[in-house]
Parts: sequence; C-alpha cells; structure tokens
Amino acid sequence: MITIALPKGRLFDKTSKILARCGYHLTLGERQLVAEEPRGEIRAILVKNSDLPTYVHHGIAGLGVCGSDVIYESGHEFFELLSLPFGGTRICLAGKKDESPDSRNAAVLRVATKFTRFTRDAFHQRGIPVDVIRLDGSVELAPVLGLAPYIVDLVETGSTLVAHNLEVKETLGNTDVRLIANPAFYKYHFDRVNRFVSTLQEALKAEAGEG
Repeated sequence: MITIALPKGRLFDKTSKILARCGYHLTLGERQLVAEEPRGEIRAILVKNSDLPTYVHHGIAGLGVCGSDVIYESGHEFFELLSLPFGGTRICLAGKKDESPDSRNAAVLRVATKFTRFTRDAFHQRGIPVDVIRLDGSVELAPVLGLAPYIVDLVETGSTLVAHNLEVKETLGNTDVRLIANPAFYKYHFDRVNRFVSTLQEALKAEAGEG
C-alpha cells in the first residue's frame, strides 16, 4: 500500500478528483483525516499544507502532493516526480502604492512574510540586505500597521492587496503543485511508484484532452 499525504482544502479536492480518474476513490468523513481506497492500494492522510513535507520527510507518507513554495521552505530533500496542472500561482513582493523599494533610504529592506527562506535567498542572491519578519497570518496588515513596508506572499487575483491599498512591486517567482516522494521510499518501491505516476499522467492527459 502507498501512503500519500494530501493537503487540506482546494488542493485536496482537485487531487482526489484526479485520483478518482485513476480508479482510486477516497471517501473522507467530516472529521476523518485518514482514508483507504476500496482496493487497498492507496491510503491518504489529510494534513495541513505546511506540515506535509514533514510527514513525507519522516516516511510517515511515502508520497505527497504539495506546493513548491512549501517544499522549498521545509528545507528537506525529496524526489519531485511530477508537476500537477493546478494550484500554481505567483510569489510577489508587495507594498503600499505610493512607495517603491528603490525610493527608500533604509540600508536594509524590511519584509514580512511566512516564506522566510525564499525571501532571504531571493534578496541575498541580489546582494540586497533584508530583515525578514516571520508572520503566519494575514501579512497584508504589516505595511498597513507599520510593522514592515513590504511583504512577500502568494498572489492570485491581487484583490486582497487592493483592499489594503497595496500593490505588487515585483514578481519574485512562480509556484506549482508537485508530487513528491520520500527518497528511501522511492528507492525501495521504485516500480510501484513509477506505475502510480504513469497512471496519474494518463489521467491528467485524458482530463486535458476533455478540456
């Protein structure tokens, strides 16, 4: 049996539909976090997105479906087997509409974000000193309340930024959703995992053809 960690929310809904196309029908009750499909080939565990790499890293789940941003922040090494065609977005530097990073005289750029590793690396690669403040909640409040003039966050429509009189200053990168594997699990179950990946690829091709 393959144990696969799936994130709660929209990504679970989309992933479970693809798995159903592969013949893996998962049914979760209202408070249920573990489910096995009827044939006993797949067991799914439903976890918080930010915790998912930890479950895969420690081998609790052999596979996982996770955003590339979360994978990067975890700092763990995985085999990345497949990029999935949903859930991708931009990761951006944003701030108040009347302010730009170039116009500030501060020696260090202060940024609030939950993507601390990505933010430090992105600016250090440019030789820009950065003071990163970690926030796990609504980072849009940081510029509004004066905690930090800028934020780094995922941006889809940008409507939340507009509501707080903020705007995108720069797109720093793009994220996608990936199927990852614990390296040891992949090595010991190479054939089984590759069959699963091939089945998943065929289902994705079929869905794309219908679209």
